[in-house]
Amino acid sequence: MLNGIIPSSWQPQLHAALRIFSGLLFLEHGTSKLFHWPTSAGDQPLSTLLLVAGVLETVGGLLITVGFFTRYVAFVLAGEMAVAYFMAHMPNSIYPLINHGEAAILFCFIFLFFAAAGAGPYSVDQNRNS
Repeated sequence: MLNGIIPSSWQPQLHAALRIFSGLLFLEHGTSKLFHWPTSAGDQPLSTLLLVAGVLETVGGLLITVGFFTRYVAFVLAGEMAVAYFMAHMPNSIYPLINHGEAAILFCFIFLFFAAAGAGPYSVDQNRNS
């Protein structure tokens, strides 16, 4: 019944849009940890674990956005999000709505998709492989 609402010919552009916007949102998490921009992730000094997370999120978010080494970067970032969920969110509750882990779960599975599917169009990876 819903067949044809969004033409399948749009798949490449939507693949790229998902990659670009996911990368930008992830980048924002990293910059908030490292540079307190656009908002501060906390007032206390960064622990080693949060520093590593901030670097992964900033660099990884940038690489995902432009689509460079996407499969490798996405695999690492999916792992980071799985660790973040189980270490920081799940101990508070098993329910993601209560433990505020929805973003970590969504990022994990979005990055798993990119690890399997690649960067798609409008990416450095596509231009390197052409």
